Amino acid sequence: MAQREGPTEKIWRDGAMVDWADAQIHALSHVAHYGSAVFEGMRSYATPSGGAVFRLRDHMRRLHDSAKIYELPLKWSVEELCQATIDTLVANDLVHCYLRPVVMRTGEEMGIHAPNAPVETFIICWKWGKSYLRHGAVEGGAKVCVSTWRRAAANTFPTMAKASGNYLNAQLAKAEAMRNGFDEAIMLDINGNVAEGSGQNLFIVRDGTLYTSPITSGILHGITRDSVLTIAADLGIPVREMEYPREMLYLADEAFFCGTAVEINPIVSIDRYQLGDGKPGPIGTAVKDRFFAIATGRTDDVHGWLAPVPAAAAAGGR
Repeated sequence: MAQREGPTEKIWRDGAMVDWADAQIHALSHVAHYGSAVFEGMRSYATPSGGAVFRLRDHMRRLHDSAKIYELPLKWSVEELCQATIDTLVANDLVHCYLRPVVMRTGEEMGIHAPNAPVETFIICWKWGKSYLRHGAVEGGAKVCVSTWRRAAANTFPTMAKASGNYLNAQLAKAEAMRNGFDEAIMLDINGNVAEGSGQNLFIVRDGTLYTSPITSGILHGITRDSVLTIAADLGIPVREMEYPREMLYLADEAFFCGTAVEINPIVSIDRYQLGDGKPGPIGTAVKDRFFAIATGRTDDVHGWLAPVPAAAAAGGR
């Protein structure tokens, strides 16, 4: 089958493989009106021994956590969802791709509280060849701004849940950044301290130490972020999780975003303040190189992060 981006053949829907065109919901679905969905973003990477999904079980555990917070009864166990992910890759003959598991209230029931609305789970995969940020922002580094939009305060939206409705806030920040000629936005928390990007976690470097905001700053408890923390420990790079003010961004020697979609992307300027020499820095580059070496199987998976895809799927080479 020829390599292509975009739609693939099959989507997993509550235990059945359905055709891409048949994975539809009604216009009155609860999720369309009230944002009642939680989701994950995952990647499968091509390795020398076949495909491998990066931190599959950790993603599915977080999907369960998100569903629990939002009281979405998820009938599939973590293990069943992991197997369903592998099955979806095999059904689509994919190895290197992006994956989107999503749990949502569907049906045709209106009202904010809809305990009888059906809850359905989908696993979708597609080949995503383009970079998350604009062309060139990966190699040369991103130019970003601080958004005028803030992350939600504690006890408003639970930011430890990866919920669809939470990303309306992120859309405003991203659109503002793009409209003003930047690649991405950095968001502050309700107290004016640094939180994260519109859809990514953030690290900065100052005098050889990595800094990142704590989960109490309204950030997502990112799995790629956790991977960076582990890799930094492996490389002997000191890390501090702490609240820090906006102006510390401008004093950073280097910075980078991290997340499943963006992977690890250097930042070279913030609000037009140049960071370091205006090029991707050595610490971020070292972390990035180690991350991709593990994800693509070029070095030992000492942390058990890779879930292999059966050779039957790898044979297609897509």
